[in-house]
Amino acid sequence: MKKIFLTTLLLVVSLNVMAQEDRVITTAVPFLTIAADARAGGMGDMGVATDVDAFSQQWNPAKYAFLGQEMVVGAAYTPYLESVITDISLLNATFAKKINERSAFAVGLRYFGLGEIELRQNAADPGRLAKPNEFALDGSYSLKLSDRFSMAVAGRFINSNLKLPDGTGSSDSQSASSFAVDIAGYYRSKEIAYNSFDGRWKAGFNISNIGGKMQYDEGGQENFLPANLKFGGGFDFILDADNVLSLNAEFNKLLVPTPQDFDGDGDIDSEDNDEYNQIGAFEGIFKSFGDAPDGFSEELKEVTWALGANYSFREAFMLRTGYFHESEEKGSRQFFTMGAGFKYNMVEIDLSYLFSTSNVRNPLENTLRFSLIFNLGREYDNF
Repeated sequence: MKKIFLTTLLLVVSLNVMAQEDRVITTAVPFLTIAADARAGGMGDMGVATDVDAFSQQWNPAKYAFLGQEMVVGAAYTPYLESVITDISLLNATFAKKINERSAFAVGLRYFGLGEIELRQNAADPGRLAKPNEFALDGSYSLKLSDRFSMAVAGRFINSNLKLPDGTGSSDSQSASSFAVDIAGYYRSKEIAYNSFDGRWKAGFNISNIGGKMQYDEGGQENFLPANLKFGGGFDFILDADNVLSLNAEFNKLLVPTPQDFDGDGDIDSEDNDEYNQIGAFEGIFKSFGDAPDGFSEELKEVTWALGANYSFREAFMLRTGYFHESEEKGSRQFFTMGAGFKYNMVEIDLSYLFSTSNVRNPLENTLRFSLIFNLGREYDNF
């Protein structure tokens, strides 16, 4: 039974890994890295330096200090592996509120339901159902340090419940939990007059999921959280009062050590994994910048990048597209996205769709994602 539990765990931990290279970096709770809203999903899974919206909690909570509404509420639904199974999905809900002209707070919940799994010791045994799930509950506070720059801190409780029903699994298996923090910053310039249009520069960074490891059974392997450094920038082409085109670029680096062949036998085996597991959570963050066996060239392969564009007409109709790239040796996630948004009064509906360009199938390929945003309360002037 322990083998069944570990197999289930391995499947979940590896959901976001699209290749089977020896040095692909895997972590616990990879659902934290999935774009949980359709707006970001339509722009190549990016959001660190885009305009503020209800779902900034995942991408860059410092953006909330620039909210244009007193309150925003967001809800999003993302089917996962929809072409294979129908009951795996990611749900996201957020609430953000301005405290005053310079500060805001937000709370959010991400829930990853892995459907029902029927477990048997032998083929003839009656099956028992397990419903594994994971969730993250977080809160953030953002503050403008100047009229153009803000910073934020966020705290996050993470729970991964992959424990099998009593009597069907290892006696020492357990749900795992951890606490993590984010540190983020966001810059937005004033409107600048150019020859035939106005423009605005934006930039942001977020160091997310800094926290302790997660352990699923007594004395078992400790798994790194998906600590991540994301940074990027963008520019708004304000063509006139009705038409705005935003172009953005974003880079991401997992702050997790690269798997190593510590004993030099040409293979990463259990002994190497044991030594890898001895690396502490915070030690691993610093190691992640210079531990790739092939040196700087491999470190660069561990950086993913994305390009995205958003066209807005009268802030009521939006068209989006984007591209995401990851090295073939580090996961091979490569895809184009497209999306659209519709806003009427206080309600905005966003949709997005993904097309994989990699030989390895993406679990979100041919999946339609939905988001709903409510803009409530009085308006704030952030220009």
